Amino acid sequence: MTRMRGFVTSTVGLTLLAACSTGEGEQTSGTAQNGTMAPMFEVDPLWPKPLPNHWILGSAVGVTVDSEDHVWIVHRQNGNIRTELGAAADPPSGECCLPAPNILEYDQEGNLLSSWGGPGEGYDWPESNHGITADHMDNLWIGGNGGPDAHILKFAQDGSFLMQFGTPGANTGSDDRNNFGRVAKIAFDPTANEAYIADGYGNRRVAVIDMDSGELKRYWGAYGNPPDDDVALDSYNPNDPPAQQFRNPVHCAEPTNDGLVYVCDRPNDRIQVFQKDGTFVQEIFVAPETLGDGSTWDIAFSRDPEQRFLYLADGKNMKIYIIERETMTILTTFGDGGRQPGQFFAVHSIATDSDGNIYTTETYEGKRVQKFVYRGLGPVTAENQGTVWPERGQ
Repeated sequence: MTRMRGFVTSTVGLTLLAACSTGEGEQTSGTAQNGTMAPMFEVDPLWPKPLPNHWILGSAVGVTVDSEDHVWIVHRQNGNIRTELGAAADPPSGECCLPAPNILEYDQEGNLLSSWGGPGEGYDWPESNHGITADHMDNLWIGGNGGPDAHILKFAQDGSFLMQFGTPGANTGSDDRNNFGRVAKIAFDPTANEAYIADGYGNRRVAVIDMDSGELKRYWGAYGNPPDDDVALDSYNPNDPPAQQFRNPVHCAEPTNDGLVYVCDRPNDRIQVFQKDGTFVQEIFVAPETLGDGSTWDIAFSRDPEQRFLYLADGKNMKIYIIERETMTILTTFGDGGRQPGQFFAVHSIATDSDGNIYTTETYEGKRVQKFVYRGLGPVTAENQGTVWPERGQ
């Protein structure tokens, strides 16, 4: 068991320290020094291509890439009716704009391929849809973090409804075996036919279900202990001892090829790592002075078989961390707060394609999807790269 108490960015050179407790009184450090190599990215400022039909995005709260490298996003149709959605007003107040359908499919070139989503026959569309993930059969799963959202939906790529697990309004807490508590995201272990549920905005657990039946197979809370909804948690304070329960939201639970699960305990500014049976392995604090929304929003992995690198979206500090997964050392970051390509406003979700490119979505007033082109491994020359703008002439 390892507890890494925090990442501390030094004020000298490029050293990034991660203080680790690996035993009684023993301290070690993970350090990224000059000469370190890391994946390098550039924003594609022309991706995606403009939407048709005067469509615009609302808060974009999920992104995934399927087996054909098609990029799927889910967003909320929550534009301001006065300032953004004049054409949707009753009566229309202007020619533009209209909310795009909730789910959009793009190819790698940024062409819109399909669009669908919203209420339909046979299922309960979430009050506030949240997260989208393609499974190994390229079916699409979404959660919801609205007040009554206690369920998960599964669709074919043409929008055909396949399954619903859980019943809106029926969640009874973190020990509920039939419902969920405002699910943030779903991820998959296809070899075991299991779905990992980041559960969520209401519950304090990771839940694992059978992908076909929806049967709950196991669940756990922070440190692998049973989740306890009765434990009162004040707002996160970096000077307090680590919380023994997840704070809400539990925002991601991502299994890896080597049998680990990485959990975004977002308001606690930490990633907790588990074996797939829920055995606690280690925790890593990222930007531990971050208050409010927290720093650990979503995780994606590099596409090499070893999944050598972990990419962490931090919507509060408006950046992406590039982390060496074996040592959990931060190598560098990119991004900054702003409205221009390559900058972020509440970067919420992250995914990778088979070419190593990164895709992100932004919530709140960010309301967009971006593509960051993989440029191969390169030397780390800055702790924080800022906006990774393409070089002229490329």
